[in-house]
Amino acid sequence: MRTAKPEGPTIDVLLEDFVLDYRINKRRSLRRALSSLSHLRPFFEGRPAVSITTPLVKRYIARRLEEGAANATINRELAALKRSFSLAARQTPPLVDSVPFIPTLQEDNVRTGFFEHGEFLALREALPEYLRGFTTFAYKSGWRLEEIEGLTWDKVDLDLGLVRLEPGETKNRDARSVYLDSELAGIFRSLWMRRAGNSLPYVFLNARGNERLKSFRKTWLRACRAAGIPARHFHDLRRTAVRNMVRAGVPERVAMTLSGHRTRSVFERYNIVNEDDLRQASARQEAYLRRREARLKTRRESKREA
Repeated sequence: MRTAKPEGPTIDVLLEDFVLDYRINKRRSLRRALSSLSHLRPFFEGRPAVSITTPLVKRYIARRLEEGAANATINRELAALKRSFSLAARQTPPLVDSVPFIPTLQEDNVRTGFFEHGEFLALREALPEYLRGFTTFAYKSGWRLEEIEGLTWDKVDLDLGLVRLEPGETKNRDARSVYLDSELAGIFRSLWMRRAGNSLPYVFLNARGNERLKSFRKTWLRACRAAGIPARHFHDLRRTAVRNMVRAGVPERVAMTLSGHRTRSVFERYNIVNEDDLRQASARQEAYLRRREARLKTRRESKREA
């Protein structure tokens, strides 16, 4: 009598191990990973891992598209699924024999959101006081939202005018420092003085000053409307900071270090070019060619006179 071949672990086991790996390695994107799993589980839960095939994954993609999920969101979910299989295949003994082919969707990686300086000033004026310094630091440093939200006073040296994140506290796990210009130095000194006996370690606090700053999206959108600008994302400040640094003549390697971009490909997506950039490029090229033409004309005249 032949016995049925065991089906092995269910996908639930693989997904749980995926979360465990995130927790053990203290990955900063755990919240995003859990969000991906909240969509994967209802569709795949209870299924044997060996039953997860490419056609089944395509059915999942179709359902998520019907639900209105963006391609980038679905791809993050699929990446979590694939990572779960990869971890299972590398275990001793392996939980699965192979990793199924998991297709992904094409994404539009062009970043278009950014602030012109006048828009930023209008937005800052429309924001409540407790968000103005926070937003100004983001606009000038190019740091990520979660990095600024979690910034603590032990990372700030007011005497040197220096703010530093240690290795492991950034998304790419590299240390990063930024020197405060005169405006930011004034903002940080004011925040320190306002702290006055508050034992909270965070630099930026909520409107009541009794906990770290977070969840201000509604206030942000109201300020965008009041400033008369389109509803921007906070992340647009990061893109703008990169562009402003490059425009100001900061070497790209230095700009990448300040903003925390490890790869040039990602940095380039943030170094946005708009119509003014294109006009300036044409004007600079025209001026350059005119200078070249003037030099050639001067040389020809000199030769004739000789």
